[in-house]
Amino acid sequence: MAEIICVIGNKGGTGKTTLSHMLCQGLGLLGHRSACVLTDVSREPLSPDGRRYITADARTRDALTKVVDKLRTLDDWIGVIDGGGNRTEMDRKLYALSDIVLLPFRESHEDIRTVVRDLEMFPRAYAVPSQWPSNAWQRDAADRNVAQLMGAYRHRILNPVGALSASKLLLQKQVPEQLPTPLANACRAFGRQVLEVLEIDVADIGETHGLTIGSDERLSSAEMPLRLNPTSRRPH
Repeated sequence: MAEIICVIGNKGGTGKTTLSHMLCQGLGLLGHRSACVLTDVSREPLSPDGRRYITADARTRDALTKVVDKLRTLDDWIGVIDGGGNRTEMDRKLYALSDIVLLPFRESHEDIRTVVRDLEMFPRAYAVPSQWPSNAWQRDAADRNVAQLMGAYRHRILNPVGALSASKLLLQKQVPEQLPTPLANACRAFGRQVLEVLEIDVADIGETHGLTIGSDERLSSAEMPLRLNPTSRRPH
């Protein structure tokens, strides 16, 4: 039965759609089959051509039910649902049908305050620092804000996904045949984090750009967020 991941949150502009596609691309690079499911009525469906995942249009209630029901019948698949922003009731609905929830947030105090409220509302949710600054000084300041304001939730915060201008390529209707290496690496790293949270084994070898994914690239125990079920670990 497929795993269902929902990318939601009350704050708009945090990169939910971008992260949904980055996650699916990363899962594909790691050898896992996934579907990126659109529910945001303000966006248009994207072609699956050139991607390492399929796309699904679920912008109506009936379509969402059909897509999720179909995914649940598929073994070894992962469904990533892009929930869109500022839709509290929709967030609750998606939370109810998900295995885990991801809550992207940016480094502003407003984003941090909002994601803290969402973490309190959704116990199975993990916060994802999104579009995180690459400048060393800005990154240090952003990390300090998170440590100060979100210390109580440190085990539910994933490693930051850095700001990459190339990530916009994944939001084009059709993506280029070759994606930049930094984008592929970022997608792969994000996918690996989520697989670790789901306790799904990560393949040791990656095929993209000839890069090897070895044990040195896996998250250390100190970096890992709180596991869903520490007594079990299953292959996918």
